[in-house]
This record gives sequence, C-alpha cells and structure tokens, in this order.
Amino acid sequence: MSRPVPNPGILDIAPYTPGKRPVPEPGRKVFKLSANETPFGPSPKAIEVYKQAAAHLEDYPEGTSRVLREAIGRAFGLDPNRIICGAGSDEILNLLAHTYLRHGDEAISTTHGFLVYPIATKASGAINVVAPETNFTADVDAILKLVSPRTKLVWLANPNNPTGTYLPFDEIKRLRAGLPLHVLLVLDAAYSDYVSRNDYELGIELVATTDNTVMTHTFSKIHGLAALRVGWMFGPAHIVDAVNRTRGPFNVSTPAMLAAVAAIEDTAHVQMSKAHTEKWRGWLTEEIGKLDLKVTPSVANFVLIHFPLEKGRTSADADAFLTKRGLVLRALNNYGLPHALRMSIGTEEANRLVVDGLRDFVARK
Repeated sequence: MSRPVPNPGILDIAPYTPGKRPVPEPGRKVFKLSANETPFGPSPKAIEVYKQAAAHLEDYPEGTSRVLREAIGRAFGLDPNRIICGAGSDEILNLLAHTYLRHGDEAISTTHGFLVYPIATKASGAINVVAPETNFTADVDAILKLVSPRTKLVWLANPNNPTGTYLPFDEIKRLRAGLPLHVLLVLDAAYSDYVSRNDYELGIELVATTDNTVMTHTFSKIHGLAALRVGWMFGPAHIVDAVNRTRGPFNVSTPAMLAAVAAIEDTAHVQMSKAHTEKWRGWLTEEIGKLDLKVTPSVANFVLIHFPLEKGRTSADADAFLTKRGLVLRALNNYGLPHALRMSIGTEEANRLVVDGLRDFVARK
C-alpha cells in the first residue's frame, strides 16, 4: 500500500453536516434558525469575564476545569469529583465511545437520534444499531428488543434533537432496568433546560443511584456559549476515572471555563430565555398548525415542521422559499427526515416572519 489507510469503517462514516449559509434576496435581513442557537446570546456577565481572560492567554488552563466543575456542582447539587468538562458535550460523547466501545461491539441509538452518536460509535470500530421510534419519539421496548450480547452502550438524547420529543422519567428508569448491567446508558440532556414537564428528569437521579449511567449536558444552548465549546458529564466515580485517563489535560480553555461559570450563575438570564422559548414554542406550534402543516410537539427550543410530498409544496420547496426571505431553517435529509424542516425558536420578529413566510408559501398557486 502506497499511503496510510484509515481503520476499517472510518470511510463509511457520513460526515456531520452543519446548517447551510444563507443567500437571501437583496435587502433582506438574515435570521439563522437552523442551529438551535439562543436568540439572546450569552449572559453579559459571561462576555465580561471572557474579555478579562484575554489578559492571560499565555497561561495554560487549569487541567481539570475545577472552578467550572465546582460551579456546576453548586448549581445542580452534585459532587464536583463526579463531573468531567469537555470541549462541548460532543467531545465527551466521543470519549465515552473511545473508552467503552471496541471493534465488533454494538451501540444502540434511535432512528432520528443526534448524528454524533453513529459517528462516535463507528469511529471506535463498533456497530451502530438503530432502534425504530414511535411518533418521532424513542421507544423503550424497541431499544430493549435490539439488545444483544455485543451491546455495550445505549445513546439517548432526552429531549431529542431534531424531533423535540422526550421520554418521561418512568420510561427512562424502565429502560435502565431492562438493560444488562454491563451496558452503559448515556443520557444526553443538552436541551433539558427548556423542559417544564412534571414527569421529566434530566438523568441526575439515575446517575446517582446506578453504576452504569451517565448524563451529559452543554453550555451551547440556553447559555449561548456555542462558539466556546463547553460541555460536561456527571457519572459514577469509576466511569469518570476511566474517561479522565484519555481526556486531554487542557481540553477546556480558560476563557471558556470562566465564561461558563458566569453563565451558569446568571440564573435570571437563563429564566428569561426559558420563558421566551415556552411562549413562542406554543405560539409557533399553534400558528403553523393553522396552515395545515403538522408540527411535532416539542419541549425543546425548536420545532419540527412536516411538509406534504406534493411537488411545489415539499420541505425542499419551502426551504428555498424561506431562504430567499432570509429565513434559514434546517433541512433534515441526513436525519432521515427528508420531508421536514427544523426551526429554532428565534426572536419575536423572526418567529412572526417565519409564520408569514409559511403562510405565503402555502397560499401560493
């Protein structure tokens, strides 16, 4: 062989595809509603400490993200020693796959689960097994039916991206009880801050009471620090110890770490963002539904809009129509949802413009 060859399975991985860059009609203001970003940006307090950190960029970060782990511990009532921080929760998901999966193992995800799950699984040489969903929602029984002697890990986003659906805590507990003890259950709670359901729990209780469950979270969504790449995991001590052995020692930069501390402590900013999301999520679901377009009920900061198959009225047609108006939604072909668009909940102006745009799209001859 005349050149290096990737490990088996690497070239079978479909690369992650980010949202497109808009090309609107001249004079149109652009609203990027394709990446589930908060319309408010981060806390002003986070921006200020980020700027202050610029005075010491010559110094390496503290290698364990101690100040951030302690801030997370205070916010959630957790032991900081059972927390790992990473360059976004994506890094932590990949570290878990690298630590607990090997060639020939199997990991289970759901039909419309987050795209990083199969990427992390296949990059570790393992096999990605897909469990069917019911009404765009993870199905515990479908997952359990696919468990085999080779199953080592189950990925579950709760709430799920891109569908916005969730499983009640009783179902999560039933899933954990039905899995073999050696199978690691990874609960991805990236969108948990937006949920206001009495039957929901982001996973902390299950992690605290079992040896085979972890919960991951991110600062990219409600905290508005997506550009800084900060995530974290709460897990049993033995899993934290194992993952820390392969984690890079300076994987979270000092500016990112300090900004995340300020963000999590600014509870007023978080509450404002959550209240805005709840108000406009309900409004969008109702108004888009009036246009005879189905919207999957969501508990996150986005909605999933389904379009007919009729030529001229498809999701691709709607996407092109809205993009010309500067309204950028997310096409979902790579999620197995070719007839749907995902819309991040934006400012009042953006939300109203999308509904007006969809109304015009549906009404055109």
